[in-house]
Amino acid sequence: MKWMQFLTPATSIDFKETRDMIARAKVDELVILDVRQANEYRQSHIPGATLIPLPELSGRLGEIDPQKPVLVY
Repeated sequence: MKWMQFLTPATSIDFKETRDMIARAKVDELVILDVRQANEYRQSHIPGATLIPLPELSGRLGEIDPQKPVLVY
């Protein structure tokens, strides 16, 4: 399965835009998806982020709400 097809169209944003987007979003309006490894997530992550390591993403796409914007990092 090609998981990129589920995440397009995609745009890149910088740190300030990311911070502003998270600050403006109400609870449950935005999915913050952390695709790093579990040990990286444990060291530091954005509060409220959902961890789905990149190698697991194609098998776990059902966990992502397709009706919400997804911020992937």
